[in-house]
Amino acid sequence: MRGLALWVKRLLLGCLGLLLLYQFWLFGWVLWWNWANPENTRFMNIRLDELRVRDPQAQLQKQWIAYEKVSNNLKRAIIAAEDAKFVDHEGFDWEGIQHALERNQKKGRVVAGGSTISQQLAKNLFLTPAKTPWRKAEEAIITLMLETIWSKQRIFEVYLNVIEWGNGVFGAEAAARHYYGVSATQLAPEQAARLAGMVPSPRFYDRNRSAPGLARKTAIILARMPAADVP
Repeated sequence: MRGLALWVKRLLLGCLGLLLLYQFWLFGWVLWWNWANPENTRFMNIRLDELRVRDPQAQLQKQWIAYEKVSNNLKRAIIAAEDAKFVDHEGFDWEGIQHALERNQKKGRVVAGGSTISQQLAKNLFLTPAKTPWRKAEEAIITLMLETIWSKQRIFEVYLNVIEWGNGVFGAEAAARHYYGVSATQLAPEQAARLAGMVPSPRFYDRNRSAPGLARKTAIILARMPAADVP
């Protein structure tokens, strides 16, 4: 019996050690990407694998653009649409999370997320889309790493360059060229608001660009943009 207890103890300690090693591995990448731009993310790799099931030669549309070159219209639109308190919170918008929980309970299904830009970036960089308690816990840990090590501007710069914006389309520069044939530097207010409205369901809106819901969201985001604070 004592032998079994000792074996279980060693197993638990081994699992704990592996978990800590994984956290250090994540921390190392967060440190590195504070200075170097990510070439790919976990989410990009997942999408590329999906595309290559149909077309083995498929490639992602992506092109890095420096933060200062991104149109202020797009920066304001994203803040207005995704995370109005981005410059003020430390990674989590507790009021927004509570509001999302209340909406979901009222509707009886998930209709709102409440994730901040920092949380979305943590998921995109390292995690899968699976909605499990483990993934949410890991997302929270990575979010704390990002908020501790990176500036708000760096978080926002990487976010703008790695989020999904269509079928195989990632980042602001690729999105601007995909939908409007211009650089992300040149986006007009309405174009920026429309792109921001696509973020929650980018592949759907890539296929349904005239969806009435997108037009409504664009108008709401346009109205909120002047009040948006960007880092």
